[in-house]
Amino acid sequence: MKQLTGSEIVIECLKEQGVDTVFGYPGGCILNIYDELYKHQGEIKHILTSHEQGASHAADGYARATGKVGVCMATSGPGATNLVTGIATAYMDSIPVVAITANVGVTLLGKDSFQEVDIAGVVMPITKYSFIVKNVHELADTIRRAFKIAKSGRPGPVLVDITKDVTANVADYEPMKPEEIERVTDTIDAAAVDHVASMINKAKRPFILTGGGVVISDAEQELRTLADKIDAAVCDTLMGKGAIEGTADRYTGMIGMHGTKASNFGLAEADLLIVVGARFSDRVIGNASKFAEHARIVHIDVDQAEINKNIAVDEYIIGDAKVILQQLIQRVEASKKPEWMQEIQELKQKFPMTYDKGVLTGPEIIEKLYEMTNGDATVVTEVGQHQMWAAQYYKYKKPHQLLTSGGLGTMGYGLGASLGAKLARPDETVVNIAGDGCFRMNMNEIATAVRYNIPIIQIVINNHVLGMVRQWQTLFYDKRYSNTILNDSVDFVKLAEAMGADAYRVTSIEEFEDAFRKAQAAGKPVVIDCIINEDDKVWPMVAPGKPIETCFSEEDIDK
Repeated sequence: MKQLTGSEIVIECLKEQGVDTVFGYPGGCILNIYDELYKHQGEIKHILTSHEQGASHAADGYARATGKVGVCMATSGPGATNLVTGIATAYMDSIPVVAITANVGVTLLGKDSFQEVDIAGVVMPITKYSFIVKNVHELADTIRRAFKIAKSGRPGPVLVDITKDVTANVADYEPMKPEEIERVTDTIDAAAVDHVASMINKAKRPFILTGGGVVISDAEQELRTLADKIDAAVCDTLMGKGAIEGTADRYTGMIGMHGTKASNFGLAEADLLIVVGARFSDRVIGNASKFAEHARIVHIDVDQAEINKNIAVDEYIIGDAKVILQQLIQRVEASKKPEWMQEIQELKQKFPMTYDKGVLTGPEIIEKLYEMTNGDATVVTEVGQHQMWAAQYYKYKKPHQLLTSGGLGTMGYGLGASLGAKLARPDETVVNIAGDGCFRMNMNEIATAVRYNIPIIQIVINNHVLGMVRQWQTLFYDKRYSNTILNDSVDFVKLAEAMGADAYRVTSIEEFEDAFRKAQAAGKPVVIDCIINEDDKVWPMVAPGKPIETCFSEEDIDK
């Protein structure tokens, strides 16, 4: 046992947890910790982002890409509050992040001191847990507990706020090996598993809806095995992308507001819906009272709070998705359902995903991206039309391949997240897809990418409007385009070049192909500004609050 300062304890605890990269921005109250980071540069790499929000998104992207806990840091006051959006993003998508902030000294708390804010209180609703450490003797145990909470059960963010005096005070420190995080199995009800297996064996038209929980629990192989054994159709949510291959015959595409007609119509014909690791979001289910009306519903989730929250179900199993699926595979009977599979194939053939050719469009860019990366890229997105096109037209092979803000819908998420993802996966092509509105929010992180030579490829789907909001204004607000037009003189190519990146503007798919090929070979950050039509829309679509089987496309409006 040795005596260390609070700052030394922070660094030693991070090393204990296997942390090799942190993202952050220094300031007065956290100076002691940053001084200690300086002394450990060879063990922990610190990425200085352009803004604290970028740091929180980068930690999130790193966590999604690795499955490890992402770590971000900020000083007191505005530094800490600038992390809030990133923390909320991680919370909504169940991403394990530990945010470490510093606060004013204990004697200054509650006195409206310079850059004082109760950040532990601020983030309480958007974290699994938030701590404020006022005693150096509690620091090590608190940090260890934070990492355990972040990783356990349904993962999520945890904040540890440390007063400045604690970072300087001295306490005994004894190294500890991190506790192994066990899968949640004690909540699995054997009778419920047997009942679900019986329901599956009786089903003639089973449909599996896979969500982010399958990705988090690394249960993709079990899900694919179960689907094959019972001959089920499979759809996914935005967060469930990659759990089943995008090219699989039984895969019908995404479900919900911008889901495929094959998924939305097919679900209406199912007699059993097995929902694994999804929370029945409003964007997925549409009108809750009309969702899967003809099907019995089974819900498998690690979080009991999600059961019967949005949709009443016929049976549920609480616990780790991977373990539950393994148990179901052992209990269900192998069967073939040729008529059901034929019906699914007919739906896919009748309602393919299509788009206008002859002019540059978002879907065409995504399809070309898929082709040029052989479907192997790590795709990060911002939020809006481009996000939906990325979900619809890139055929994901594996989990953790699409990194996107699903629950909170955070514009400005993707660029920071792509930096974290590229640092986690240096040998993979990492592409961030943004709209021009999203890119404006945190484009300063291009400077971060250049500073550390993180060779991400930034694609901007530029329609000079807030595309998704404009789409709603067109369809539901009689074309009253209130504050959604961005047609100004901002030049993303010049801005990117000014920050040190290479940049190209493209207006055709041939120009995009040439620019992307150059970006792949550049070995540095590259921005590709893709000019598309302002009135391009995401199809199909379900009107807000309507049943998902009422989804429509442009041709349906024309009729």
